[in-house]
Amino acid sequence: MKHIITAFIFTGILVSCNSSDKTNTAIEEPAATETITEAATEINKNLQPIDTDAALIATALMAAPEASRAGCKVIGYNMAGEFVTLREGNNEFIVLADDPKKDGFSAACYHKDLDPFMARGRALKAEGKKHQEIFNIREAEAKAGDLKIPTGGTLHIYYGKKIMYDSETLKVDGARLRYVVYMPFATAASTGLPEAPAASNHPWIMNPGTHRAHIMISPLPEDL
Repeated sequence: MKHIITAFIFTGILVSCNSSDKTNTAIEEPAATETITEAATEINKNLQPIDTDAALIATALMAAPEASRAGCKVIGYNMAGEFVTLREGNNEFIVLADDPKKDGFSAACYHKDLDPFMARGRALKAEGKKHQEIFNIREAEAKAGDLKIPTGGTLHIYYGKKIMYDSETLKVDGARLRYVVYMPFATAASTGLPEAPAASNHPWIMNPGTHRAHIMISPLPEDL
């Protein structure tokens, strides 16, 4: 009989312990969920759509070196779809804002000495010329000396798939920087650079031997 009573008591203790464990787990899980929800809300609450000219200017300036942003000239399509000067500048940089009618985000900052090359490309595109046609025309003009492309002129490209930005930091969600350094008619032999990247974030030369030869430096993968 003692054995039977002991067994009942021991079984009761086990049931009590298991019930206690489940209760504790049930209490802790909502707390963890609430923390995650609150964190997600905190992360997302500052994200805003780029839907004003002011937002176009602010996000475009993220392509420029931080120390130079205050004096950059900003050009590009406004929210009405007109290509305009969005803001005048007084330093060596011109910033091209994202086109709000295109998918994703892409803004660029370049030295003002590159503007004839960039402007020529935009003009030819507006005429309906395709990529290869634009390349061939500018190639001929550069060889003839009619189109000047400064050696070492740098292009900073700020790009990403998303179109929301943080209203406090002004950074575009998930956007990264890619760099292009123009070296007209340079080759792998003249620079010592490979014609393909050895690894992520390694420099290489693209379009070697042409007017559009340039050093490419792409960002590291997002998961690093």
